[in-house]
Amino acid sequence: MNKKEDNEKGGVKGWIDGDETAHYMLRRISALRSTLLVPPLHRVPLRLGNVIEIFGPSPSAKTQILIQVAINCVLPKEWNGVRYGGFDHSVLFVDLDCRFDISRFSQMLTHRIMEGTAIGDCDKTLYDLCMQRFLYARCSNSFEFLQTLKSLHYRLKREKDHGVSVQLLLIDSIGAFHWVDRASMFLSLKEHNR
Repeated sequence: MNKKEDNEKGGVKGWIDGDETAHYMLRRISALRSTLLVPPLHRVPLRLGNVIEIFGPSPSAKTQILIQVAINCVLPKEWNGVRYGGFDHSVLFVDLDCRFDISRFSQMLTHRIMEGTAIGDCDKTLYDLCMQRFLYARCSNSFEFLQTLKSLHYRLKREKDHGVSVQLLLIDSIGAFHWVDRASMFLSLKEHNR
């Protein structure tokens, strides 16, 4: 890519056009690094208030990425002289697919804790602290999801009053109810037309 193309792609025009290649995007943001996300997403610059959507076909490990992000968030930066590189924050995970496996989350957290220790033993106190920072909500239809969103401010305030400050909201499969809601709307319109 020559300098003229680089200026066109990297400037405001390039951002508006949205025609940036993945190669160029990774090269552009390689200087900014966030340890919240797992590779290759660790190069995406995150700031407070950012919204990131991860999408792909069904078996493309989107939930796995969210679990790893949650673990990075709940782990401390350092614990008993061991550097974990976490963020010491709480996470609220909203499960719309109703397929979240807490035992898988627990195994991955245990594995991360054991990676940090020289003896390969899981620190029970650290594990308990991390699990307390992980908040979970399951919604089985769009009305429950709407209710969760409407009561989110109250729940986060209540958690903050108990000393838990949620810094990250993860929603697994935001489009989980799209086709069900669309079909029910179509059926209600059809009945209304009769």
